[in-house]
Amino acid sequence: MFVVFKKYKMKKVYLVHGWGGNNSSEGWFGWLKGEMKKRKVELIGFDMPDTDKPEIEKWVGFLEKNVKIDDINEETYFIGHSIGCQTILRFLEKQDKKIAGCVFVAGWFNLKDLEENEIEIAKPWLTRKIDFNKARKNCKKFLAIFSDDDPYVPVSDAEIFKKNLGARIIIKHNKEHFNNVSRIDEILDFVVPKN
Repeated sequence: MFVVFKKYKMKKVYLVHGWGGNNSSEGWFGWLKGEMKKRKVELIGFDMPDTDKPEIEKWVGFLEKNVKIDDINEETYFIGHSIGCQTILRFLEKQDKKIAGCVFVAGWFNLKDLEENEIEIAKPWLTRKIDFNKARKNCKKFLAIFSDDDPYVPVSDAEIFKKNLGARIIIKHNKEHFNNVSRIDEILDFVVPKN
């Protein structure tokens, strides 16, 4: 008699911060890390390169280099904040493996009230198309969270996430760009739902 052991797929979460940010333990990043640890979910947070002048090639290339393709499976989640959301989508459109889900916090395809130097940095992110069909094919489900008073992201971008990715949309009140938020319970409910 032979016993066949299936390789157990452990839930894993990759966290990608936003423009000018880092993988600090402050705010909702620190809270999320603690909650995932309590639930025995591996969370890997990246410090992205040249965070004050993010470039598509460098950021997506960083994920390609640091996310082992063999570790991506249907128990894998990606969570992004701001420009980290686009980074994840641009990474996903290049893959051929399906993941469990993505959470996008203050993700954008349009921006408002930028300084002149910020416009130059943002331009490639705003103009270079994303293959939504490919990204959607490689991910089972999407959640996109916005704030009704975000100073940078128009709340109308929620419709782009809904239309192109079939994302479930949550619009929160008075959270601005989620930089000073201590927790976002909806992320936890999406990644580790209560049974």
